[in-house]
Amino acid sequence: MKILKVDDQISIKRSVDNGTEEQRAIVRDIIETVRQNGDLALKEYTETFDGISLEDFAVTQAEIEEACSQVDEEILEIIREAAENVRSFHEKQLHPSWMTTEENGTVLGQKITPLDSVGLYVPGGTAAYPSSVLMNVIPAKVAGVKRIVVTSPPDKKTGKLPAAVLAAAHIAGAEEIYKVGGAQAIAALAYGTESIRPVDKITGPGNIYVALAKREVFGDVDIDMIAGPSEIAILADETAYADEVAADLLSQAEHDPMASAVLVTPSSALAEAVSAEVERQLAELPRKEIAAGSIRNYGAIYVTESMDEAVETVNGLAPEHLEILTQNPMELLGQIRHAGAIFLGRFSPEPVGDYFAGPNHVLPTNGTARFSSPLNVEDFQKKSSILLYSEKALKGNGEKIAAFARLEGLEAHARSIETRLRK
Repeated sequence: MKILKVDDQISIKRSVDNGTEEQRAIVRDIIETVRQNGDLALKEYTETFDGISLEDFAVTQAEIEEACSQVDEEILEIIREAAENVRSFHEKQLHPSWMTTEENGTVLGQKITPLDSVGLYVPGGTAAYPSSVLMNVIPAKVAGVKRIVVTSPPDKKTGKLPAAVLAAAHIAGAEEIYKVGGAQAIAALAYGTESIRPVDKITGPGNIYVALAKREVFGDVDIDMIAGPSEIAILADETAYADEVAADLLSQAEHDPMASAVLVTPSSALAEAVSAEVERQLAELPRKEIAAGSIRNYGAIYVTESMDEAVETVNGLAPEHLEILTQNPMELLGQIRHAGAIFLGRFSPEPVGDYFAGPNHVLPTNGTARFSSPLNVEDFQKKSSILLYSEKALKGNGEKIAAFARLEGLEAHARSIETRLRK
């Protein structure tokens, strides 16, 4: 694993992947075809991309029950416990509607309303992700969304969704599930087909075609974010264990050859030990080819002059996941400005957040943690302002409001106020 000075940081700073012109054209064509041809287009794209011919995309109750019976009871109990942790965490994010009454009788406030419907995309491909089901469905349920739609690509051999994914959906409370993946699934969620009614918002990660499709439909529906490949940055001092640091770096590298795994440390000794340990552990990984591509292209160890410089380097990266493996990690927490999720201490490795602790694992990537937040309950709600202006307030402030309107050249606005002042 390459060891660099902090001046080389720019070499692997991530930016949002806008895809190639060819990819964007493919996505636009898929979306338009689904809009025009509905289920027929979904059927043809599923045959083309997944190699499966499906007559009905909806997952039946019988399929859900069969899937749950295929998952070991011990695993089901783990999923249930993880779901409860996720639910408990997100319930703390709920905020009530509120109103205040001014001395002049004016009532102002904010009304919180859940979205009517959301579509939650669960990626497939090289692995099954029941954890993504929990992280998307549960905050939507907590927010009060009535219609929750899950889509995921079918298995290329069986035409079914992974049993663990369906079990997680059942435990989380999702009742409308479809075997559709890729950009065509995003198009179906956004615009609807004969089988799938459209939704108001689409969330969940996916490959570049899913990401580009979400970008394309944004505006007609809302989306959570444009998620890129996974990232981890580890901020460590000489007290960190090299084998643990290496294992944590590889935990993200095995996701995708485009994933980023970075160690930032003022300790040269730790840097050398981690570099060697990564190579040793890499050779033993089942997904070593994927992880090796990530480490080779987007992995690095930065050696800084001080811990202060290391902290600023991490803030510059604005990583999706940040582990702080120092003697006193809480002392550094206040200095971290940009990170999707922050894991403190050696007993809080990133997979704890991926699967079980409760905070959401759908996080901003590609440096967007500078201005974005993890998926949360508020992503599935909207706010309406409440205004009940009293007669006393309007008569006291009406001339000021009319003057402000005329400042902007909007005479009808001013007259709307003055009509009431004359009575």
